[in-house]
Amino acid sequence: MAAEQTTQEYILHHLTNATMCMTDDGLKFSHGKELEHASTVCQEAGFWVWNIDTMGWSIALGVLFLWLFRRVAKSATTGVPGKTQAFIEIVVEFVNTNVRDTFHGRNNLIAPLGLTIFVWVFLMNLMDLVPVDLLPWAAGQIANAATGVDPHNVYMKVVPTTDLNLTLALALGVFFLILFYSIKVKGVGGFIKELTMQPFNHWSMIPVNFILETVTLLARPFSLALRLFGNLYAGELIFILIATLGLWQLPLHFPWAVFHILVIVLQAFIFMMLTVVYLSLAHEDH
Repeated sequence: MAAEQTTQEYILHHLTNATMCMTDDGLKFSHGKELEHASTVCQEAGFWVWNIDTMGWSIALGVLFLWLFRRVAKSATTGVPGKTQAFIEIVVEFVNTNVRDTFHGRNNLIAPLGLTIFVWVFLMNLMDLVPVDLLPWAAGQIANAATGVDPHNVYMKVVPTTDLNLTLALALGVFFLILFYSIKVKGVGGFIKELTMQPFNHWSMIPVNFILETVTLLARPFSLALRLFGNLYAGELIFILIATLGLWQLPLHFPWAVFHILVIVLQAFIFMMLTVVYLSLAHEDH
């Protein structure tokens, strides 16, 4: 922890995204002269604010996933596989087995979608194991060398899933697929009937059914987004709190990192499985 920063400033610095916004004066970055005023430059930009660290790391990890799996697929052999090919085959078979056991419709998109969600979310969660000071310090030094900005005014959150914007975007993507396949499989009339005629199959209960089913439907993307965000944000915060202990962090950092590996894998698996379950329900024609 930098000696110039208090514990509160240190925690706030690590929990602040690097933002870029569109203003009347053009593109602006969230660098400020004082830590507590770091984001004031983008406060008036409204919707046109981008968390560029979240976008950069998530896109980079997505490209890494696509490159690695494509490379292994192109060089795959029917003989004795290498370690990388064997590991990829285990992951693919694991996802395929869970999708086959959970999804009861017929759709060739679901297994690739499940694989993409599981691996991509896992890679983004895995960034939580990178020492909390390493990449933010490197970003500060690069920005200082390139533009002369104070490294303390350079922000870098390297775990994309600790940003609610990203987890909600992933959940909304799943939500749109739920709506699309619900209408495609059941038709517009069938989808409306599903929202209005269950769980109580009587015309007098249509208002009650509609409220219950609408709340249930809208709760799905929010539960997906908030569960992933909450678990990873809490884990990252604990890593930051441990880092404030200086040399005393070493006895605590390792056991928490080992435990957090379970959280990283479990949250990726839960997000994938809930996506498959929701899409399976969307394919059911009552």
